[in-house]
Order: sequence, then structure tokens, then C-alpha cells
Amino acid sequence: MNRSLRLSTDIVVIGAGQAGLSTAYHLQRLGLEPVKQFVVLDAAEKPGGAWLHRWPSLTLSTVNRIHDLPGMPFADSATEGASEEPANVVVPRYYAEYEQKFGLPVYRPVRTLAVRDRGDRLLVETDRGELTARGIVNATGTWESPHVPHYPGAERFKGEHMHTKDYRSADAFKGRHVIVVGGGISAIQLLDEISRVTSTTWVTRNPPDFREGPFDSSAGRRAVAQVEERVRRGLVPLSVVSVTGLPVTPRIESMRQRGVLERLPMFEEILEHGVRWPDGSEQQADVILWNTGFRSSLDHLDPLNLRGPEGGIKVTGRLATQVEKDPRIHLVGYGPSASTIGANRAGGAAARELTGSLELRGARYSGVG
Repeated sequence: MNRSLRLSTDIVVIGAGQAGLSTAYHLQRLGLEPVKQFVVLDAAEKPGGAWLHRWPSLTLSTVNRIHDLPGMPFADSATEGASEEPANVVVPRYYAEYEQKFGLPVYRPVRTLAVRDRGDRLLVETDRGELTARGIVNATGTWESPHVPHYPGAERFKGEHMHTKDYRSADAFKGRHVIVVGGGISAIQLLDEISRVTSTTWVTRNPPDFREGPFDSSAGRRAVAQVEERVRRGLVPLSVVSVTGLPVTPRIESMRQRGVLERLPMFEEILEHGVRWPDGSEQQADVILWNTGFRSSLDHLDPLNLRGPEGGIKVTGRLATQVEKDPRIHLVGYGPSASTIGANRAGGAAARELTGSLELRGARYSGVG
């Protein structure tokens, strides 16, 4: 849909990635009428969420896993040979088919600028007009808020600072020494690719936690519980991956054999042409690649003053999606629901809880999980 917006509806879902589409599906299954009772706003030009921006070498055979959206298995969209297609093509195709199949009312491109309290309604200001709603489900994810920690001397570095968000191809680094910063899954993937075409140094703040053996469902629940406990207390959430560790895969074993996983602790200072550690040792570099994660994209909610003294937003509800300070606001894809499978469950919980608290007439529950 591509027209100016001036709508009054019951629920506005902000974001059309995994969490936003899941929420919209559940709202529709609960009996809410598209447009009249709920709409979805998406800042992107086309379907796909953050998957649109993944680097081209990330294929379905190398990505961790694509979780099904509710009501339509991913396999229904994936074509023969799709395992070698870029994930930034296959997953957006799946999302587009999903939106069409269920007739979800997604307006794009619409960037939400601010959400303001107007008493019994909320005012949603966008770059295409204004909407009013009785409730908000925020599903904006993290991709638009890359995090790069500050280190002394960063501004005088003559080389190139890059973040995971900017990465496209290892070939761009040929002939240049790259310092790869970070101990997460993305850091490992990019370190593997880049180290095949040029020299690298790998640094992390903490020793990497390589996880031997299977990661069963009980371990997954424990990891998610740790993240959930933080957001229920109003603390800034940790990523789910940060508490699960890194699985030892054939790729990890190959990197070990190539000597790529010789990790160094974080440097103390950035120089004009490299970095320096506390013991005085230095490493020249042309690129510092920061795989240091993302922060939740929530600035448009700042007018509501939802953040607590610790910088996080205190949430409640069955799956920790409802903002305690303003129950009309639900956050999905935040904290424990930042994983794709968690986003599905959180979308359903947020849809049911918000629909119930707003006492929307005619809403029905159709057995969705």
C-alpha cells in the first residue's frame, strides 16, 4: 500500500519482520478486521524485515535456521535448490507470500517517527501521516540500531571501521589486515569467510564459550529464562545467543584446524594504523570489523517515557511482552522473544493479551499457539 496515512484503528503493529507478521496473523485469527481494527507499519520498501540486509554469502545452508511463521511452513515457499540461494532472497520471498496468503494489512514504506500519549488513544506519527490507536505492538527488532562500543583513539584510526550491518563480501578485504571484534555467531561466520582471503586477528571481550554436545530444549528454556528475568526487572536485555554459547560445528572445527580461532583479549587503545593492548603489544590493521551486536530500535517510543532508571523497559505478561508502565504497549522481538521462534510465541501472547485488555468485541480465539 502506498498512499498517505490518516487512520484511526484499534491496534497498530510497528514492524513487519518475524515478530510483526506473527502478531498480525494472530490478531486476524482472533477476529480483528484488517485496517478497521489493526494495521501493520513497515519501514522497508518490500517484505523481508532484517533478512533483506543480510550479506549475500549467507545462504540457507549456512544460516542457523529459518523458523516457520504461524500457519504457513517455510517449506511451502522454499523452492528446489533454495539451500544455496542467498537468505536475503529466499526469506523475503517467504514473507511476501505470507503477507499475500493471509491478506495482512501492511503499509510500506512507512517509518514510525514517534508514539505519543493522547489520553484514551495513542498518536502514531510517521513520515507518511498520522494514525491513532488504542494499543501498540512494537516489533521493530534491532537491525536499525547497530552497537559499536567506544575505545580510546577510535576517531584517529586511518583505516576503516565497519559493523556487521555493513558487511557484504569477504572479497572487499583482500590485501588488508582485518581485526574481527566479537564472540557471537555472526563474528564467527564473518571471521571464517574473511580469513580465507586475507590475514585476520580475532579479539573478544570475554573468552568465547564453545558449547560441546547437543543443545536440547531444556537448555534452551534455561537460556531464554535468563534473558526474560532481566527484562521483567527492567534491565537492558541480553541477547539469547549470549547465554547459549557457540555450538561446535564442522565449520568451527575447520577454523580450529586452520588456526583461525586463536583469540586475543580486547585491545586497550586504537592507534592511527592499528591497535594496542595493555601490555604494550600492537597490531597494525586496515579494517576493524565490529561484530558487537545491536540494540533494540525503540527511540520512537521515547515520548512515552517507558524506560526505567537502568535504561531498560520493565515488562510483564505471560511471555514478558506487556509494558508494565503502559499496558497498552507490547514489545515483541524484545528480550526473550528476540529469537525467531520466540517471536512467534510472543506475537500470539501479545495479540491475545492486548485484545483482551482492550475488550475488543467480537474477538475470537481459533486455537493458535
